[in-house]
Amino acid sequence: MNILIRDEQPEDIQYIEELIKVAFLNEVHSSHTEQFIVNNLRKNKQLTISLVAIEDGTIIGHVAISPVIISSGETGWYGLGPISVLPNKQGLGVGSLLMNASLEKLKQLGGKGCVLLGDPNYYGRFGFKSYPDLNLPGVPHEYFQAISFINHIPKGDVSYHEAFDSTE
Repeated sequence: MNILIRDEQPEDIQYIEELIKVAFLNEVHSSHTEQFIVNNLRKNKQLTISLVAIEDGTIIGHVAISPVIISSGETGWYGLGPISVLPNKQGLGVGSLLMNASLEKLKQLGGKGCVLLGDPNYYGRFGFKSYPDLNLPGVPHEYFQAISFINHIPKGDVSYHEAFDSTE
């Protein structure tokens, strides 16, 4: 597999939307609004990182990173997600390439750390883990995880941009 990871371009936006729909279509733990979330993050200028994975000229994966708010007032933290890979390309390392590239880019931009909501068995491979004093209200603790680039984990409740409530 020869995969290129690059920043999204304006001409990618429609393909990204379709990719996200297809990637989450049969996902049980999905609101099926992920494409709306990404579109509204972009519209509100909150899409800090938006990378695509391209194979043979076709977008096969996408990852979004946006700022989060921590109740302690600590800044420089971001939320990863959604991350999407075409169903027929899942399990082949595309998601890992996107994860690693997006975290590296976030470090280069001066991010202090990143949080996400997801399977601890999967995201633990990238250094994410749950911390008792960092919470996403209403979510089982073990599924809300963080990685720090500065060897410090903030304390408090995390909230995502209102785009995460998007339904269209």
